[in-house]
Amino acid sequence: MLEIEINKPTLLVVDDEPVNLRVLKQLLSSDYQLIFARNGEEALKLAETRQPNLILLDVMMPGLTGFEVCRQLKQKASTKQIPVIFVTALTDEHEETEGFDAGAVDYITKPISPAIVKARVKTHLSLVQADELLDSRLQIVQRLGRAAEYKDNETGMHVMRMSHFARELALAYGLSAKQAEILLHAAPMHDIGKIGIADSIMLKPGKLTDEEFATMKHHPEIGAEIIGDCGDSLLLKVAKSVSLTHHEKWDGTGYPKGLVGEDIPIEGRICAIADVFDALTSKRPYKDAWSIEKTVEFLQSQKGKHFEPRLVDLMIEIMPKILDIKATFKDED
Repeated sequence: MLEIEINKPTLLVVDDEPVNLRVLKQLLSSDYQLIFARNGEEALKLAETRQPNLILLDVMMPGLTGFEVCRQLKQKASTKQIPVIFVTALTDEHEETEGFDAGAVDYITKPISPAIVKARVKTHLSLVQADELLDSRLQIVQRLGRAAEYKDNETGMHVMRMSHFARELALAYGLSAKQAEILLHAAPMHDIGKIGIADSIMLKPGKLTDEEFATMKHHPEIGAEIIGDCGDSLLLKVAKSVSLTHHEKWDGTGYPKGLVGEDIPIEGRICAIADVFDALTSKRPYKDAWSIEKTVEFLQSQKGKHFEPRLVDLMIEIMPKILDIKATFKDED
């Protein structure tokens, strides 16, 4: 069995005064791995090579100031996510504003209070861990969405495109930026239930029989069962809802429950039109891609039937953004 090594978080402490470095070492070394820098240039190199979890940064140093160091850290992709806390004797409001504008997450004033230093470091490391956990959840959701593609004739770019279509539609509909972002990450799970459908049906080159199609129509419920108990995860709750409702239709003729109108959750209504638009405009082994004009005509013909009328209008309204997404996430030849 593999052993999981759990290391202490690493802090980079930057100060040109040795006495300040010693004080922070004595205060933090029992709980964290510490690395030290005496100037801004050295701090930038260590941040790049050692990738600390957090940086405690003095402001007034010879050469590069802490503000300049922080700005450079935030300009690099490899270091911009590392939280920076300024540790400084400066108390002027203008200086604090400059520090936050540079990208710092907090200030600790000198002379330092041991309790405040420990509390601030612990708090910001907890925020980093929360972000890492969310990122891990997103990656798991995306990988499960990709898993469903191995049971289908669709491509990896399909889930990317329809997910981004869904986000743009959500924003146009009036959902908040946060709600739209959650939908972006939940939408790849829309067809996860296809994992539970037999290959003889999923990979059949010809038209399905009525019995086979009846089996296929169970995949939304299978997807909801796969996602299971969502606990307090809003992301998984939305993913489960999308899986269960993206084949419902505005007029009640969809499946699996035959929901009508606004009884269909908004995330299901949005993903329905995003999914169909991409399916129609993409080439598959069994069909050629429809033109945008023909697809738009189809969407308009389905207003009040398959799709919520407002969503059809919005989809057409934001078509330039939709086409940009299609160009960005093109299928490989």
